[in-house]
Amino acid sequence: MVQSSLATKSQSFDLVKDEIGQTIRQAEASLERFQENRDSGEDLQNCVDFINQLRGIFVLVELRGGVLLCQEAVSLANDVPVGANDDKNVLLTTLNTSLFILRRYVEYYHQQREDHPELLLPVINDLREARKEKPYPESCFFDVDAKHRPDFCGSVQVEPFEGDERDFEVMARRMRLTFQVALLSALRNRSDVVALKLVGRSARGFVRLCGKGSMAQMWCLVATVADTMLDRAMGFSKARKRLLMRIERYTREIVYVGRVASAKDAPDSLIKDLLYLLYRSGSGNPEVTGILAAFGIAPAEYSDMIFEAHSKRLYGPGSDVLKSLSEALQEELNQLKDKLDIIERGIEPDLAELASIAEALERLGHTLVMLDLNQLAGAARAEAAKLRDWEKESRLPAEEELYTLADSVLAIEGAIAQMEARGITSETDALAAARNNRDSSLYLREALYVVGDEAKSALTLAKRAITAFVESDFEKLHLANLPATLHSIWGGLRMVEDQDAANVLARVASSIQTKLLDEKDAPSSRVLEALADALTSLEYYIECIGTREERNPDLLKLAESSLDDVGL
Repeated sequence: MVQSSLATKSQSFDLVKDEIGQTIRQAEASLERFQENRDSGEDLQNCVDFINQLRGIFVLVELRGGVLLCQEAVSLANDVPVGANDDKNVLLTTLNTSLFILRRYVEYYHQQREDHPELLLPVINDLREARKEKPYPESCFFDVDAKHRPDFCGSVQVEPFEGDERDFEVMARRMRLTFQVALLSALRNRSDVVALKLVGRSARGFVRLCGKGSMAQMWCLVATVADTMLDRAMGFSKARKRLLMRIERYTREIVYVGRVASAKDAPDSLIKDLLYLLYRSGSGNPEVTGILAAFGIAPAEYSDMIFEAHSKRLYGPGSDVLKSLSEALQEELNQLKDKLDIIERGIEPDLAELASIAEALERLGHTLVMLDLNQLAGAARAEAAKLRDWEKESRLPAEEELYTLADSVLAIEGAIAQMEARGITSETDALAAARNNRDSSLYLREALYVVGDEAKSALTLAKRAITAFVESDFEKLHLANLPATLHSIWGGLRMVEDQDAANVLARVASSIQTKLLDEKDAPSSRVLEALADALTSLEYYIECIGTREERNPDLLKLAESSLDDVGL
């Protein structure tokens, strides 16, 4: 019966597909005429009428995303007055974009024969935000009854919290700070991996603090969601960032209200949003499938990664296009660098090579102009002009001139690498102005990668050594080489001029020496927990060293706060 229904829906769509395409074009044309002549109220009304006509068609063929998008588009168009000034340009641009995406979605549905209204949710929320309305959550099209909940804590293992009110307050503030660092990391588009690890650690801390309270169930679900997102490499969309901001309010309640806050029940809407992330992950892990099965649902057929690939078909060029482009440019750059290497080494230098290099740089310049990377294109053309001059003068470049040329080539190479990872942005073009900056050097990046890799290995070793120290009834032999190992990493961080990280690492090493090795009595659990938190925060911070991700200084502050809490 389901197949018959889908077949009928598909046939109905085929009957009206051409009319949908024509109506979208008429709406776009009416909107374009209004933008050219803001006093033409007839064109604006025609645009609204065409969108309403589209809405009626989408209701008949049961395209939920199309129906909601048209509703929001009509609401936004009605907010645009006849004779609109430039202050309404944002509304008009958003409306125009929504019609373009709608046309692309109709083509997508015609090819896929599957309706995924979630793909249209970003542009629907753009329409709402342009009208100063609250955006819809990511679970807008997700149908589930979140009232009857299973035990979310069945798969989350934590030790019970033992401490007085003072200890409760200290730990609550530390866990809230951990969550806030994760939130800032997500909002500033830093490492998603680090942010998710911090969310998971903070959630487990709040599970311990809430104990048997009702709120512990919500925090267990947050911990499971963070682990699943980390496992499935799910990123932070605008909707997911808003969800984190909503959860942060509950960390504030626990800090300022205390244990009483743990007795509250989380709202159904929040549980639904968290369940949707488990559903969208497509994970087959037992803890995920168990929770979803309790609500009578299975993981999504299209995982978040596949869903993201589908979304890219609607919104701009995909990463595959950028990758192909960067590979083609990199191949040409490699040939150019080989020719420069021959000239630098003085291996049978040929003046004819100068013209060949100049021609290659000019071709690169034209390509960069097409990509709107004008500063880099200007640098390439300037160096090409110098090469033409050297050819006319029948001379090879001097050493300093050759270094300047090499700097420009390396700047273009760095931009191409960044373009593949982050897309074509103004920061990519800015590499032309920063080509003499040592931080943009590919070779320095390699050195940073080595230091970061060694530091991660040392911190992993430190955590294992402390675990073995505790499990062996505080046998200090497990820690004998630890201060020296951490000191070697301290030297590496000093070498790459990361003084703040080096200082925190030195403080951790000193604490291990004085509190674990030199003390005769066994260390308290608070000291061990603080050291574990500090090492974990350092580990997350160091994950960004040697990568293109911005380092997060808040992680260093978090490590210092953990040490401050117990007077280390």
